[in-house]
Amino acid sequence: MKVVMASLVGTVIEWYDFFLFGSVAALVFNKLFFPDFDPLVGTLLSLSTFAVGFVARPIGAVVFGHFGDIVGRKKMLVVSLLTMGGATVAVGLLPTYGQIGVAAPLLLVLFRLLQGFAVGGEWGGAVLMVSERGSAGRRGFWASWPNVGLPGGQVLSIGTLAMLATTMSDEAFLSWGWRLPFLLSGILVVVGLYIRISIDESPVFKEAKAAQEAKQKSSADKQAMPALQVLRYYWREVLLVMGARFCENVSGYIFTVFLLTYVTEQLGLDRQIALNAVLIGSVFHMIAIPFWGALSDRFGRRPIYAAGATAVGIWGFVVFPLADTGSSLLITVAVSVALVCHGGMLGPQGAFFSEMFGTTVRYSGASIGVQFASIFGGSLAPIIAVALLARFGSSIPVSGYVALTALVTVGAVFLTKETARRDLSFDRGRASTAQSVR
Repeated sequence: MKVVMASLVGTVIEWYDFFLFGSVAALVFNKLFFPDFDPLVGTLLSLSTFAVGFVARPIGAVVFGHFGDIVGRKKMLVVSLLTMGGATVAVGLLPTYGQIGVAAPLLLVLFRLLQGFAVGGEWGGAVLMVSERGSAGRRGFWASWPNVGLPGGQVLSIGTLAMLATTMSDEAFLSWGWRLPFLLSGILVVVGLYIRISIDESPVFKEAKAAQEAKQKSSADKQAMPALQVLRYYWREVLLVMGARFCENVSGYIFTVFLLTYVTEQLGLDRQIALNAVLIGSVFHMIAIPFWGALSDRFGRRPIYAAGATAVGIWGFVVFPLADTGSSLLITVAVSVALVCHGGMLGPQGAFFSEMFGTTVRYSGASIGVQFASIFGGSLAPIIAVALLARFGSSIPVSGYVALTALVTVGAVFLTKETARRDLSFDRGRASTAQSVR
């Protein structure tokens, strides 16, 4: 339980930082860092700064995965937390365009890249620290908890913004209030760092590392870089992880980040309505994720994951018409149901992806697949959605976009083999055993 809490608390903090940037980008950054552009163009540029963080995530996945598979999961989780926290605090201290000119958006992009780099290494390490412990029969449930950090960070970031929105004027929030949540991250990082330093390394990793070192002493062979082994022996699994992640990543940002823009810019409603809807929906999201994870232990990873993607694809055609009513209640229902369906993918995901890769390349394999998918998924999702809305003046193409990603994900899931209850001590990533397993 201590390891679960350490992974969860750290993941909540990292996703708080990451989502905070996205939420403020949708609400504020277009006015402070791109003030000379048309409002819609400014919004697109603002969301583009959000997107560049995804470009750095695969780099973080390779770097953190490499060292995580060589020196251990725990050390990389500490480094990722410090990197993310430092970049977030720096954003809170950043001068605006009106103060330092073009240097402001350039520095904003730099700090966003650092955030993406850190997140690229966070997910794999947090999930593996949990999934590489305990029995296979409960792995889906326990490995789902690091993913609870995703909506947990959303709740924390949106809740903080919502509190500020109700306690200060729009002028004060735009002037200096938006900085406070970024600066708060410094305190959260200290708490998360204390918890992560106190946990032990993954026993499965220590066992595999000891066996690997013993083998290298008795032979002249030297293990190739984990990332190279992944591309050589697990390229199919990487592609399947990317496909399975596609809908989860796209729909998650459509139902949260883009929805903030849709409700405030397209419908002209108060931002508090959108913030409250995402906040309440994220609470349901947190409850749904371990529920779906537990179901995947009973029924398998594939059927639960595919059901979640299918439900998201269908609900995508319902969420925007409900939002169009302008009713805060119906908007909240729309977002909450969407995120509960989304939990059908996030719940089994930690165990599902971890079980696809061998121990000495698991950090690299799972991280690379997940983070490369984010380039084609979440990084472009809000931008594509805004562009579709601007081009057609309707939410239907956006819903079609979500449905298309659901088809891709369902196809990828059905091309995989069921992994539930797989022994995580296997390691066909090593060249010496690859042929015998294949």
